[in-house]
Amino acid sequence: MHRDERFYVAFLHPVSSGGIRRRLSKNRSWISRNLVPRRRNDAQTGSTIPYRPYDHKFSVSRHTSDPSVGVGKFARGSPRIIGARSLQGVVVVQQQQQQYPSPARRQAFHLPHPRPLVRLHPLSSSSSSSSSSGSPSPGPTRVLHTYSTVFHGFSAKLSPSEALRIRSLPHVLALIPEQVRQVHTTRSPQFLGLKTGDSAGLLKESDFGSDLVIGVIDTGIWPEHQSFNDRDLGPVPSKWKGECVAGKAFPSTSCNRKLIGARYFSNGYEATNGKMNETTQFRSPRDSDGHGTHTSSIAAGRYVFPASTLGYARGVAAGMAPKARFAAYKVCWDSGCYDSDILAAFDAAVADGVDVISLSVGGVVVPYYLDAIAIGAFGAEEAGVFVSASAGNGGPGGLTVTNVAPWVTTVGAGTIDRDFPADVKLGNGKMIPGVSIYGGPGLTPGRMYPLIYAGSEGGDGYSSSLCMEGSLDASLVKGKIVLCDRGINSRTAKGEVVKKAGGVGMILANGVFDGEGLVADCHVLPGTAVGALGGDEIRKYIEVASKSKSPPTATVIFKGTRLGVRPAPVVASFSARGPNPVSPEILKPDVIAPGLNILAAWPNNVGPSGVASDKRKTEFNILSGTSMACPHVSGLAALLKAAHPEWSPAAVRSALMTTAYTVDNRGETMLDESSGNTSTVMDYGAGHVHPQKAMDPGLIYDLNSYDYVDFLCNSNYTANNIQVVTRKKADCSRAKRAGHSGNLNYPSLSVAFQQYGKPKMSTHFIRTVTNVGDPRSVYKVSVRPPRGVSVTVQPEKLAFRRIGQKLNFLVRVEVRAVKLSPGGSSMRSGSVIWSDGKHTVTSPLVVTLQQPL
Repeated sequence: MHRDERFYVAFLHPVSSGGIRRRLSKNRSWISRNLVPRRRNDAQTGSTIPYRPYDHKFSVSRHTSDPSVGVGKFARGSPRIIGARSLQGVVVVQQQQQQYPSPARRQAFHLPHPRPLVRLHPLSSSSSSSSSSGSPSPGPTRVLHTYSTVFHGFSAKLSPSEALRIRSLPHVLALIPEQVRQVHTTRSPQFLGLKTGDSAGLLKESDFGSDLVIGVIDTGIWPEHQSFNDRDLGPVPSKWKGECVAGKAFPSTSCNRKLIGARYFSNGYEATNGKMNETTQFRSPRDSDGHGTHTSSIAAGRYVFPASTLGYARGVAAGMAPKARFAAYKVCWDSGCYDSDILAAFDAAVADGVDVISLSVGGVVVPYYLDAIAIGAFGAEEAGVFVSASAGNGGPGGLTVTNVAPWVTTVGAGTIDRDFPADVKLGNGKMIPGVSIYGGPGLTPGRMYPLIYAGSEGGDGYSSSLCMEGSLDASLVKGKIVLCDRGINSRTAKGEVVKKAGGVGMILANGVFDGEGLVADCHVLPGTAVGALGGDEIRKYIEVASKSKSPPTATVIFKGTRLGVRPAPVVASFSARGPNPVSPEILKPDVIAPGLNILAAWPNNVGPSGVASDKRKTEFNILSGTSMACPHVSGLAALLKAAHPEWSPAAVRSALMTTAYTVDNRGETMLDESSGNTSTVMDYGAGHVHPQKAMDPGLIYDLNSYDYVDFLCNSNYTANNIQVVTRKKADCSRAKRAGHSGNLNYPSLSVAFQQYGKPKMSTHFIRTVTNVGDPRSVYKVSVRPPRGVSVTVQPEKLAFRRIGQKLNFLVRVEVRAVKLSPGGSSMRSGSVIWSDGKHTVTSPLVVTLQQPL
């Protein structure tokens, strides 16, 4: 690809989309008639438009738990700055119209320019729902996808000069850079209280999610897996409009009454990377990675017995909504997940008729009008589709949470009461706790093996300490257990490096940033993971023993599966944390759900370690990450929508948040795995999901698309920016009556005060609750104020006469300034709780004081 070519998605106003889509599908030369060619190697382009790559690092997350995946600089072909800001990626084009006509009255869209500006050559003759099947060829600018459901427009590959010319059109609202994103159980249903034998409860009331459809946007699906069988399921719901798109190793008969739809979207990926290597990937919805198969079965997998991974976690495997239908939308390929493809999947999923979208994908955080996921999710929410997304794996540091739009339910990860201990025994008799899912030939019982630290044995020190490819000296490693530091390459890849060099075992040590959070992996040799403190102790032992007459030795003792672990849940170390980097007044993540060491379905052509040389086969695999937590909530949302079909996406999120809990199985506040200290609302949001209570929350905080428009107005977004997200002309006069962005009717309450020398600061929150409990009920408020904060609620009692009735209340917050260093902050949390004696409706209250620089 020429360095001056960029990739964009164009969003068009609904007035124009019908005409454009019809013209693109029936006569693709329409764009050519309306738009003029520019050579991609135009010398003028290079001389007038400065070109320089981003010079800062960014974090993207596959949202499985290895943070070494995706931390680095933008790769070739990814976003670039042109002039002062990036034009790489997504162009949002909307026709300036005051009203939306009905579909029957939509007219064809014509660019009102007296002469053509740019010629866009269609990539293929298919629309977005099927445009994935084409592959880009070299040559002029191409249309990659067209969109008409959750947003309106097309994606295209443009030169900088073409992009600037298009942006000058009166119908162009914005140019949004395309991002490259990365994709972020036998016991978790039981841990969540979902028991099949219960005569009442969420599974029973929702008929196990029957006839609800979950759209999983991920790496595809392995359709033959038993988790996706359709035994005893009724016919495909009549509302379903999707299809089963055939492709390589994926005939159209691959779908059934469980997997009712499958599509793939690769044009964005291939426009950047060139033609797909079909020897390593399937040009079809078939999963060649495993991630999508895993997340799909967490959300909607059928009951399968027996299930285990290499003998670990034996039991019955089941998803959250075992009778729900699902559709797979493959957007992630070997180099990532491209925004133009993700948007095409959103567009197709909503048009197909899904009820829930599950997205275990994320990337760098940007304002909502530059965030393709936020834009697609808004359109889905407006259509009544619940969208859940993984929070990211950037924890335990603060400000790491992603997918933070308030119309998206953002899910962090916690542990369950099961682990897989594999402890290290040192030559001095000390035992260092570790975890592993190694299932191959073990180390000889009772034998101690020579132990070395890779970072102190030859090589350049740094790369060898990380056990990177080619960094180990076989003459020093052969026959020994090797201590490797975590980071850069994947955890299981380090074991392969040690194995190639002749090592007999590996100990993987966390760094300081990782803390004590441990993730169990299917290593390719006897290996285990230890915390940062354990790693320090092992290094110290090696250093001391190496200078003595007793060289360092060790062994790994694998102890299988342990149940009933306490404490649980614990906030997973990798789970991304708040505060919300875009909107501090919206607490994110919203909730946490099981995400550590989760067993779920796995393709039979992918080794459990994910390492290419791993030829082991397993029907199920154990993975960790917020990627695993997200589909738990997606499945629960399907159950809740099946039990309450009248609930909006915001109502479902509210039920999950206001009934969440923050105490573990010891009855104490949940801990932070990374430090062992008490966790906070910035770690877990409203708390850990409690499905049974969410079915009957008593009260809900509801929202519609106009409330989100008010929120954006009060967030100081321009009318242009708001229209990019919402496709609506923003009337911000109503928003001014709402007061401030914190008055969005969200189930949590958060405020950040800037201390500008004021001794006292105050604000208020207005909230509206809807009764979904008993017809005649009286709720009384109790307040647990944050330390040093005065909180009053008016009125103190809400008397409901009927189901569906809405009542308002006002929360006043007042706090005195505290001494902080410049740039410092202090966060305090409490809660506002409404109860009628039967239901308890809890909202976290967060007050942050910030000292300006």
